Amino acid sequence: MKTLLHALACCLVLGSLVSSSFAETKKPNIIVIMADDLGYGDVGCYGAKAIPTPNIDALASDGLRFTSGYCSTSTCTPTRFAFLTGMYAFRQQGTGIAPPNATSIIKPSTETFPEVLQKAGYKTAVVGKWHLGLGEGKGPDWNGELKPGPLEIGFDYCFLLPTTNDRVPSVYVENHRVRDLDPNDPLWVGNTNPDGQPTGVTARDTLKLDWSHGHNNTIHNGIGRIGFFTGGHAARWRDEDLADEWVKKSNEWITANKDEPFFLFFASHDTHVPRMPHERFQGKTSVGLRGDAIVQLDWCVGEIVKTLDKLNLTDNTLIVFCSDNGPVLDDGYKDGAVEKLGDHLPAGPYRGGKYTPFEGGTRTPFIVKWPTVVKPGQTSDKLITTTDLGATFASIVGQELPAGALPDSEVLTETLLGEADAKGRDYVVEEAPRGIGLRVGEWKLVRQGRNKNTTISLFNLANDPGETTDISQEHPAKLKELETLLAKIEAKK
Repeated sequence: MKTLLHALACCLVLGSLVSSSFAETKKPNIIVIMADDLGYGDVGCYGAKAIPTPNIDALASDGLRFTSGYCSTSTCTPTRFAFLTGMYAFRQQGTGIAPPNATSIIKPSTETFPEVLQKAGYKTAVVGKWHLGLGEGKGPDWNGELKPGPLEIGFDYCFLLPTTNDRVPSVYVENHRVRDLDPNDPLWVGNTNPDGQPTGVTARDTLKLDWSHGHNNTIHNGIGRIGFFTGGHAARWRDEDLADEWVKKSNEWITANKDEPFFLFFASHDTHVPRMPHERFQGKTSVGLRGDAIVQLDWCVGEIVKTLDKLNLTDNTLIVFCSDNGPVLDDGYKDGAVEKLGDHLPAGPYRGGKYTPFEGGTRTPFIVKWPTVVKPGQTSDKLITTTDLGATFASIVGQELPAGALPDSEVLTETLLGEADAKGRDYVVEEAPRGIGLRVGEWKLVRQGRNKNTTISLFNLANDPGETTDISQEHPAKLKELETLLAKIEAKK
């Protein structure tokens, strides 16, 4: 009876949100485009002037733009973990920024929302940056089967950058194997230089993109990387070609699966270092390679939308555009991001960026387009996070969650789809390597450091969106209230 009532409720929700003809025929296709290191102020519809982003801006004008949309963490691996599992990364050990030889962080026993969508009849794929580890044991088997991986946690297909392009190995992974790997030229990945190969330190004068800190081990494509790798030469990519390959594989997969509901996680790498967009995008902005990479990201968005249009899938496709964390300028390479910044404000009016618990670290662009349902040209100040997408998607497609699945993901269907009476989240947790933030309405608690070095600050975002003035001394009761709530959230199992 309980299951029947739940199914009935889901149908009623869908019926109130979409046309009756749509509710009776097809579930929506779902695409999440997750940018990398993209800040609140980096795109035109959020105020950017120096960087043209017409395709991202079109998503906003055709749909809903959130002004309080958040990722869960101000770094990449934990945000992606929380996005797929619906669980805050601090609840599991080993969810920090994954090293080159990291094994699978999300275990096959963990229920993910792609698995939930599979149960609802969806085909699922992830294309682009993974950075959640591959394989098990002492490290990935780069010359054999790379499992467990995405295919063991809810994806039918994957085409990956296994880590990030500032980390080795610089190869593509398709499903369970390194693509184009020559067995006579095996791939090795490690932390020490095995054969005295030139590095970013010993051969610095040969680099086409110099490093500012770290990023000076193996040289590949004229750029120093984190970690060492040898072999696998036929499988190696050029940084300049990554975006083209992501778009190509995504559009091929969409086309092949156009006749049934699908979910695509398009995990862009643009804006993350080393910023080396394709030659046709270099020099397109006044703010250097970082701005050029955002233009390339915008092109990716446009190419995916064109494919949907061509296949007549646009009206029935729910697109969510977001970012894995806020912006960073010098993140290890001398690419002009600092020197050429000018008046551009990557985090918009907010303090901090990547690695920080301040608003600039986790409040990012968050846009929703679904022509059948979401009215165009909307703006919402309701609180919503990337962690909530899983439970919300399950609600939209009418699939019940297994007990204990997606424990920190809230069902925010009305919020995501722009309903006038939507409530949004009561609070937002903002994880960071350097601390944690908690926003409740206009109030924001920031805890930095650990043990004796811990500092606590309180801000009122309505009066002080830039988090410039700590008012904890003036509002001790509010400070205590937020500290108590954060402790309860962290203690939840």
